[in-house]
Amino acid sequence: MSDVYIIGGGESKYGELWERSLREIAVEAGLKAVENAGVRTKDLSAIYMGNSLGGLISKQEHLSAIMSDHAGIATEYIPSIRVEASTASGAAAFRQAYLSIKSGEHEVVMVGGAEKMTELYGTEIIDITSSVVDREWEAFAGATPAALAALSARIYMKDFHVGKESLASISVNDHANAAMNENAHYRNKITLDQALNATPIAEPLNLMDCAPMTDGATSVILASEKYVKEHGVKGVKILSSAISQGPFALHSRKSFYTVEPTVISSRKALEQAGLKHKDISFVELHDSYSIYGLMTLEDLGFAEKGKANGMVESGIGIGSALPVNPSGGLKAKGFPYGAAGVSQIYESYLQLMGKAGKRQVKDATYGMTHNMAGSGTASVVHILGVE
Repeated sequence: MSDVYIIGGGESKYGELWERSLREIAVEAGLKAVENAGVRTKDLSAIYMGNSLGGLISKQEHLSAIMSDHAGIATEYIPSIRVEASTASGAAAFRQAYLSIKSGEHEVVMVGGAEKMTELYGTEIIDITSSVVDREWEAFAGATPAALAALSARIYMKDFHVGKESLASISVNDHANAAMNENAHYRNKITLDQALNATPIAEPLNLMDCAPMTDGATSVILASEKYVKEHGVKGVKILSSAISQGPFALHSRKSFYTVEPTVISSRKALEQAGLKHKDISFVELHDSYSIYGLMTLEDLGFAEKGKANGMVESGIGIGSALPVNPSGGLKAKGFPYGAAGVSQIYESYLQLMGKAGKRQVKDATYGMTHNMAGSGTASVVHILGVE
């Protein structure tokens, strides 16, 4: 089976893009990716698009076809497929594209992720975003994604005697990195004091513990080893791809602060890549809420359960032993549900190609990405590297 490479990418600005439509930002990201990769649209043999809530928020289904048509490539008759896996839709779409090339079915494929989150507000958007958790057993009883994260945070902090400063440090790090990312939703640095004393959302979580509602789109181009060699293209190799799914509702799981799908998929990804934790140069993880940052560092295997606080407080910035979320993470770069996973991949591509500018991780060789669905129903982990 063919090795698969990322040979280019592009994205829109992330933020509150009031005057732009979902199709506009998605096409912008796709055209930038095509140009960056040096391919033509007729070279594409398939398009995979990650989107979570377009039908509910933008009232438009069959989004993959809409994007192709708006991009002016509908008459090239390229198969275009939407992939929905809640907030892990982007990484799930990337995995499907990877497998399609790995199998020999396709040679050059575009992966896009897009979401327009700001078209609704107030209780309406809270209700819709709560569809990523169990509607009957959780959302119906008032348990929003923030409430479920807060529940995990309370039990985690009690059981492991972890203070709020550890959660706040995750957000401070994200903002520091996003300040160097021109496409980030929030480019302002924040202090630990600001992170600790922000407006309460769901105790113990406050505004600085929660990723924002963001509009944004990102695309990357994947190609087979044959294509890369024949065209003399430089790219980043996809060393492994793993996904795991567990119980849907939080109350059905073994633990409130261990996400088994993350544990399983990260273990599989490392085994496939033939790497150990010490080999990873940086990690882009799914911190839609700051507590998930701590939990994920542990579930990925970079810290023992209940001890990620020491790692975080000692430093996870660009120059640390393990830089976390050099892009700015979901908290500060932004959290357009269907685009988040592709955004992580694009950041990893930039880092491994040495094109990340001021936020460049020195001597980056291997990067790990982690994209999670809802409160941990599923996790997708990829490891990328340069040869």
